[in-house]
Amino acid sequence: MSEQEIEIVESEASEQGNALLDSLRRVLMAGIGVAVLAQEEIEDFVTKLVDRGEIAESDGRSLVSDVLDRRRKEIQEGTKKASDNVDRRVEGVLGRLNVPTRSEINSLSEQISELSKKVDQLRELDE
Repeated sequence: MSEQEIEIVESEASEQGNALLDSLRRVLMAGIGVAVLAQEEIEDFVTKLVDRGEIAESDGRSLVSDVLDRRRKEIQEGTKKASDNVDRRVEGVLGRLNVPTRSEINSLSEQISELSKKVDQLRELDE
């Protein structure tokens, strides 16, 4: 691969990475905005129910708490999925650039350690 081709690949990877980060940032900010808006609407709705006397205040607090807990869990699951998706995409870009992954480097390090031990053992036998 020529230097010019390497520069083109690196440039494309950088652009893809920046676009991916920008998209991820926008998605996360939209998610935060939706969560805040949903929380406010839930609280307003429950407050109206309490004001009308349709539910007790303690039941209203409990309801809001339950809904927000469920929403929090959904957000955490969504965040994990988004994180996993980003990891897969980054691994794909690194794979196209022939950059080894952390697990590949760790595996090679373990193999080197094992081979070093065997070499040391062989040297001891020769002495």
